[in-house]
Amino acid sequence: MYEFDWSSIPGALPILAKGMSVTLELTLTAIAVGIVWGALLAMARLSGKPWLSWPAATYVNVFRAIPLVMVILWFYLIVPALLQQLLHVQASTDIRMASALVAFSLFESAYYAEIIRAGIQSVPKGQVAAAQALGMPYAQVMRWVVLPQALRNMTPLLLTQAIILFQDTSLVYVIGLADFFGAAYKVGDRDGRLVELLLFAGLIYFVICYAVSWLVKNLQRKSVA
Repeated sequence: MYEFDWSSIPGALPILAKGMSVTLELTLTAIAVGIVWGALLAMARLSGKPWLSWPAATYVNVFRAIPLVMVILWFYLIVPALLQQLLHVQASTDIRMASALVAFSLFESAYYAEIIRAGIQSVPKGQVAAAQALGMPYAQVMRWVVLPQALRNMTPLLLTQAIILFQDTSLVYVIGLADFFGAAYKVGDRDGRLVELLLFAGLIYFVICYAVSWLVKNLQRKSVA
């Protein structure tokens, strides 16, 4: 019968904290870039101009149809190799973090674009027509009339997507980047206590995701009320 031994966890906390900082950096960067780029994609899709809507729709559909782990590998293996051939330079630094940040940001922006597009479409069209009747251009209508109202409707979905993103950061193990999950796995494998470290990591993921989920539920109750 397996005997649990949790004594290795206190000594592993500094390494786990460093891994969590990598996880949070990936999550927060992807959220910030994803929301900004996703908002631009959503407005392009709703602009009614084919030269804007078609490329934006293609971008969203392509990234939503590809597994995230494949996108991570693309930006770690293929894109840097192509850039080196085109620019005739040799990479002299570790690109794992940079490639992961780019991959997550571009991938998540496709999902945020759909959330923001749904939020924009939830705003009554009469308000958009009234703003346009006042002579406001499309960009100002979105910035001052539509997006502030849409934000309240889409905040729960944005937070839910953030939870999914936080969990998906564990996929960076495929490029050897030591996030929280990767750090827990390496320490557990090193100390011969893999089960304990993975259970501890799972508990931390659960606590964080449950807390954010609770926040999402409260926001949804307030929006309904």
